[in-house]
Amino acid sequence: MILFFGTRPGKPETKKLFNSTCPYCQQRGTLIAVTQKNYFHIFWIKLFNISSTTMVECSHCKRGYFENEFTEEMNRELSNTNN
Repeated sequence: MILFFGTRPGKPETKKLFNSTCPYCQQRGTLIAVTQKNYFHIFWIKLFNISSTTMVECSHCKRGYFENEFTEEMNRELSNTNN
């Protein structure tokens, strides 16, 4: 019997952060958060989430921020949209 298993990424989820300000260019409402989740699968059926990464990019200055660079304002708005 052949068993196909492994990991693969899910579809990215995009959220606009309307009340957050970009720390670099000081523009308000230009930040977009993209969350990418990785799943464990058997026979290409997703079973459970292994990891999740979130990046935020400013649509005005194109500056990107990793999770360890998020401001309190970004974290607060992301936690409000996840509930």
